[in-house]
Amino acid sequence: MNTCLLASGSKGNSLLVCNGRTRLLIDAGLSTRELCRRLALVQVAPETLDAVLVTHEHVDHVRGLGLLSRRYKLPVYLHHGVAAVLADNQRPERVVEFETGGEFAVGDLGVKAFPVTHDALATVGFAISGTSGKGGVATDLGVSTCLVAEELCRCQTLVLESNHDEVMLRDGPYPWPLKQRIKGNHGHLSNRDSAELLETLCWEGLETVFLAHLSETNNHPGLARTTAEQVLSRQSCCRPRLLVGRQDQPISVTNRLQGAMST
Repeated sequence: MNTCLLASGSKGNSLLVCNGRTRLLIDAGLSTRELCRRLALVQVAPETLDAVLVTHEHVDHVRGLGLLSRRYKLPVYLHHGVAAVLADNQRPERVVEFETGGEFAVGDLGVKAFPVTHDALATVGFAISGTSGKGGVATDLGVSTCLVAEELCRCQTLVLESNHDEVMLRDGPYPWPLKQRIKGNHGHLSNRDSAELLETLCWEGLETVFLAHLSETNNHPGLARTTAEQVLSRQSCCRPRLLVGRQDQPISVTNRLQGAMST
């Protein structure tokens, strides 16, 4: 399963997952023009996407959803209550609703939408299974529950939130109520929280870990990487590639997915 973080951060998020002939976009948090430009950088035409999956309705995850889905006639899979709260310009025409905890198939991929704690209507993570293994996505959650760890177990690829450094958040410029929201149980995972979750998910088949949704104000890529590396160095069952998502450019194992997807 090939995975590429097209964009990751507080200004917009989007993730591309490819397996065999199936290509999924998870979230569309950039403008349609920028999403298409990022897809072109990894040699994927937007009209070849099979569907868009939506984790929740915050604008940094749905900014380009409406136009992208209408222009390329893409079905959009989202929680049954989310469509009603989207802004008019974000609403897709082809909606496939799912329940939290529900399972569905898109092409040759099986998808399970599992609940995570975040201050949105019904935020979900995704466990995605295909012929080349399993991938897990959990990018907006305030706390890692036993259910999250269970749904993400035995993944070959993980996309995990590593939003903030706790000291940088504490001493940073955000007003206190916002700091409380971010570090609360319905906010975002810190580097330490993310690393603790990662530690429970290490197994001999883990190949790639993406650290996602880093705050530009309250984190630094080096801090997120170092915290995760400390956990990985304490175990001997796997040596996954560790990649840190960026807001300004796509990040993948090769940054060129076309050849891998055609095999």
